[in-house]
Amino acid sequence: MQFVDSHCHLDRLDLSKYDGELSNAIAAAQAEGVERFLCVSIDFENFPAVLNCAEQFDSVYASVGVHPNEEGREEPTVEKLVALADHSKVIAIGETGLDFFRSEEDTEWQKERFRTHIRAAKLTHKPLIIHSREARDETLKIMREEGADQVGGIMHCFVEDLETAKAAIDMGFYISFSGIVTFNSAKDLQEVAIAVPDEWYLIETDSPYLAPVPFRGKPNQPLYVKHVAEKLAELREESVETIAKQSWNNFNRLFSLNG
Repeated sequence: MQFVDSHCHLDRLDLSKYDGELSNAIAAAQAEGVERFLCVSIDFENFPAVLNCAEQFDSVYASVGVHPNEEGREEPTVEKLVALADHSKVIAIGETGLDFFRSEEDTEWQKERFRTHIRAAKLTHKPLIIHSREARDETLKIMREEGADQVGGIMHCFVEDLETAKAAIDMGFYISFSGIVTFNSAKDLQEVAIAVPDEWYLIETDSPYLAPVPFRGKPNQPLYVKHVAEKLAELREESVETIAKQSWNNFNRLFSLNG
């Protein structure tokens, strides 16, 4: 089996259990069948470390972007995003989107930042990695207004309802399930995981965050992506091999990678 971790933060992993070496963490994941990783950027300040992860390993790819929760960071411009994306290992723009969970007051700066990323994605012809939390309607509205369907991408760590998933799919966005789908409390999300068409789902860890059951509450690792696959297999009444192959093919199709 070949797994792909479609969203992780390798630059932020706790490497203490790997003798401080990212190569050991990659090897541990590969031993569990994880053959591709998308290391996702959340700010410019740490982007060199993200890119370094991708440059070190053939199996690792990178994105460039500034997360909606990252206040007080260098603000992205279309020009800078386009310039940093001009690298063969940078295959996506983001992590971007809207997160109103932690932003109770002014959110206009988030919306403008999101629009900036979409515009950069259209210029670079690279898919978007979208984070949306308690901002479903506004996220979809901006995606439509800015023409995000021209590039498509991933709805990362998806936690919304099936209606939202269908709206995103209609714009060419894949629905990516994280360790949250393994939580006993995630019954509604599990129903979405059952209903999403084969050609439109992905799996991820978001490591070092959101470790799946049975590691919930502990630092997440890319090698744990198989537990997300196992849960999807259980929910969809399919084999883990089927989930692995389908999500692998979906990821490669989105990013025009050879399988």
